Amino acid sequence: MELDKDFNEFVELFIAHDVQFLIIGGYALAAHGLPRATGDLDAWVWATETNATKIITALNAFGFADVGISVGDFSREDSVIQLGFPPYRIDILTSIDGLEFTEAWARRVMVRINNMDVPFISRSDLIINKTAVGRPQDIADVQRLTE
Repeated sequence: MELDKDFNEFVELFIAHDVQFLIIGGYALAAHGLPRATGDLDAWVWATETNATKIITALNAFGFADVGISVGDFSREDSVIQLGFPPYRIDILTSIDGLEFTEAWARRVMVRINNMDVPFISRSDLIINKTAVGRPQDIADVQRLTE
């Protein structure tokens, strides 16, 4: 699996700044052997003040110092921050349906991409999340994941 140059830099900075995050969504499907078209990179982050501070530092290094986001945006549940525009948009989520971050973090799968070990949501947790969301595309993804 390959990441776009900007996505690669984003992930590289999150890893370098010790951000606790998991790749979810379309890229996670691809990591589990089921590639499909996606217009963004979805990252689920642990919503704590310490992790949020690391996120802000990484985003500043990524070039988003002046977009008006703060530690508070990433330290509370149910936040979604969108950076950029499809097909190069990055969605950063502080919570997802059906799962708690610390439990999913313990079950994460590390995938080697461009000489980096990148944390992805596990296959079983991806199924739980997509089942909880329940949109038609998510149900179709669950069927593919369980075949």
